[in-house]
Amino acid sequence: MPLARRLRLADAVAIGLGSMIGAGVFAVWGPALGVAGSGVLIALGVAAFVAFCNATSSAQLAAAHPVSGGTYAYARAEIGPWAGFVAGWCFVIGKVASCAAMAMTFAAYAAPEGWARPVAAVAVTALVIVNCLGVTRTAALTRVLVVVTLIGLAVVVAAGAGAATTTATPPPLHAPTAYGVLQGAGLLFFAFAGYARIATMGEEVVDPARTIPRAIVLALGGAVVVYLLVGSAVVLTLGADALTSAAPLADVIAAAGWPVGATLVRVAAAAASLGALLALLTGIGRTVLAMARESDLPHVLARIAPRHQVPRRAEIAIGATVIAIVLIADLRGAIGFSSFGVLLYYLLANASALRQPTAARRYPRILPVLGALGCLLLVSSLPIEASLIGSAVVLIGVTARAVRLRIGPRSGTPTA
Repeated sequence: MPLARRLRLADAVAIGLGSMIGAGVFAVWGPALGVAGSGVLIALGVAAFVAFCNATSSAQLAAAHPVSGGTYAYARAEIGPWAGFVAGWCFVIGKVASCAAMAMTFAAYAAPEGWARPVAAVAVTALVIVNCLGVTRTAALTRVLVVVTLIGLAVVVAAGAGAATTTATPPPLHAPTAYGVLQGAGLLFFAFAGYARIATMGEEVVDPARTIPRAIVLALGGAVVVYLLVGSAVVLTLGADALTSAAPLADVIAAAGWPVGATLVRVAAAAASLGALLALLTGIGRTVLAMARESDLPHVLARIAPRHQVPRRAEIAIGATVIAIVLIADLRGAIGFSSFGVLLYYLLANASALRQPTAARRYPRILPVLGALGCLLLVSSLPIEASLIGSAVVLIGVTARAVRLRIGPRSGTPTA
């Protein structure tokens, strides 16, 4: 049974913005400034350019393949089932870790001391229920969360502009190096990775060939503007003081002497975390649905609930996995692992776009080439531990699929 097409341009843009303008904007500046120094805005530009190249590949593929699953479906169609499986597996494992991180970030801002994990688990449960009630409810809630987040960030930008003209000059940042800028770009890249959520929901978008490319470009462009304004406010107001700040945006508010603004930032951070978590859960659910349809994941997850037209079993399975991680795991080491999976996912998206015929091409061929090279460059900047763990988990998935194929053809087994 196909999914119902209910998402229009405004819905798709809201889901993309909700994915990109997430909890990272409230926490990423300290680590990024620590490696990139005064070159942090250059690193932001590098990350945005790589994201743009990847976005055009995703948009081009989504227009030709308006189905659920994102790069899992695209790579399967353009390169082959194995490439599709690796893309889908990387997306699922990387983004499940990201979901847990978003839930914990929300709890850090919203929960009383000592209650972070239970509150995070409750948040995941609530958003899974929202997703199970239908995609139009998901889009409506995402729009509300995006508006709250943007209001909070607007307050930060305004406070930063005021503080920069009325307070003392902040401590200068260290001079950038090429490798430092690259590391900073690797950290900042994932602020833009949410545009893939639009593509993974291609089966639910009205007029996908027209809507998805427009939504991806609009959402990415909006995120770039927001990050540039917020990053400038942090650099001009805090300078090197941001390196030791756990909440740099709250410190921007404090430097401006706006005590009420601190509450607004806390509310906005919680809303951003929930918005990113909601969009992530939705996108993973559609990828799991697509993989289950091909039996690359258990076929029982391919069932669509007839009343609300959503992959309810897939959503519940993902939610349960995220809750388990939230309750038992230390997530700090999972960040690099998540990055590894997502970069491989986009690498395969660019490779799939390169395989498309000329008639399907909407953008210059050089863009997917640059996108693939950018993904390789950024993944090479990750810590070696993250690369080793990520490679091991990908290998586990590949081995499991190879074993299923070797067992022999049967009903419900994946095609090679």
